[in-house]
Amino acid sequence: MTLSTPTRPDRADARWTIALWGLLFVLAGNMLIDALEVSVALVALPSVGDDLGLATVELQWLVSGFACGFGGLLLFGGRLVAIRGRRPVYLAALLVFAAASLAGALSDNAALLVATRFVKGFCAALTAPTGLAIIAATFAEGPARRRALSVYSLFGACGFSAGLLLSGALTELSWRWTFAFPAPVALALFAAALRLIPRDVPDDRAPRRYDAAGAATLTGATLLLLAALTTGAQRGWGAPLTVGAFVLAALLAAVFVRIELTSPEPLLRLDLLRHGPLLRSALGAGALNGSYLGLLLVATLQLQQRAGYSPWLTGLAFLPAAAPLALTALYSGRLVARFGPPRLIAAGAAAAPLGYALYPLGGSELSYTRQVLPTMLLLGAAFVLAFTAFHVQATSCVASADQAAAGGLYQTFVQLGAAVMTALCGALYPSGQRPVLYLITAVGLLGLVVALRGLVPGRAAHTAAR
Repeated sequence: MTLSTPTRPDRADARWTIALWGLLFVLAGNMLIDALEVSVALVALPSVGDDLGLATVELQWLVSGFACGFGGLLLFGGRLVAIRGRRPVYLAALLVFAAASLAGALSDNAALLVATRFVKGFCAALTAPTGLAIIAATFAEGPARRRALSVYSLFGACGFSAGLLLSGALTELSWRWTFAFPAPVALALFAAALRLIPRDVPDDRAPRRYDAAGAATLTGATLLLLAALTTGAQRGWGAPLTVGAFVLAALLAAVFVRIELTSPEPLLRLDLLRHGPLLRSALGAGALNGSYLGLLLVATLQLQQRAGYSPWLTGLAFLPAAAPLALTALYSGRLVARFGPPRLIAAGAAAAPLGYALYPLGGSELSYTRQVLPTMLLLGAAFVLAFTAFHVQATSCVASADQAAAGGLYQTFVQLGAAVMTALCGALYPSGQRPVLYLITAVGLLGLVVALRGLVPGRAAHTAAR
């Protein structure tokens, strides 16, 4: 049977053709490999460190580098798609993603490996929002689009869990297979996308300025901050190189704000930060995602280097934290509709720091069932309760015309929160596990404080009214 270019289903033609399903699975499949990129790196960290002779403070770049490329360039990626069109950008990103995966797997140089992670993060910044835009353009609003978004979200939620299992299995052979296996997958998706993604014409109403200066200063400030944290752990917090990196990061951040305030077509609309629910969602989700990945970074090193777990057992050990979100993804919208975002966010934000507080502070002898599993289960509950609620609260508080911009701002905070927290945890880890866990718990509690502000009657009513 020949596949034709997908046609937009509407009320008159509710049938889903093979081509339409094919397009949806291409988009969802790419969302899956974007989501698993973080978990595959986490499980493989000790093996990479042993092979390349990298310290913990350097290893964290494999996680924070990807998150920095994703979060720092997410807004720029959306602008690039608006100007150049969905199809060419999406296809190019898949090819670059495949090339970066292969280059990273073959690399014996830490700097090159980190650079490929950053490039893959940028590719995810291009494909993640573009996939949603293609769904919005191809599937008519109503049951067809809701079904498509459900499948897309389900694949994304499953990606982290799939990455844990795949990385655990492949790292047993070599960490290089862990970094290489996305390459053929991305190429297969490219071959299908070349046939299935419809051609599009850029919207004449879209911004015409790339705002490359804004993208460069935001990403540069984040990279310099991460570099300062790394240098501080290695050379001392008062070393000239450390202080200089912090100062340059602050200067670039100030320049970024100045550019966005004066640009006629800014990447980041700072006026959106005046919406309380959006700001609370961005800060709360950044704290949850960052503290979560920080905890998994610590747990990976502890379980493999101190408790003798294999990569496969480590991946299995993390599943109780990741799998619940995948299992409940199709029902999360109903949960939000019934209880409302503020309540679910507060419950999730309370579960996370409780889990951090229960995690063992050190030692090589530990019982997984008594000491590690309760933390993983509480983290799984936190994401089930708060993950969808954060996004709904972030986008529902603004006008429909501003929801895409609000979603981009929200996702930027989520990714940059992960980048900064993993860098901080990597910098503190040489001082002992206890200081890192204190930091992770403190950030989790900060997220809880932010969430509780949303339960104030006036604020909650304002969110519901929106």
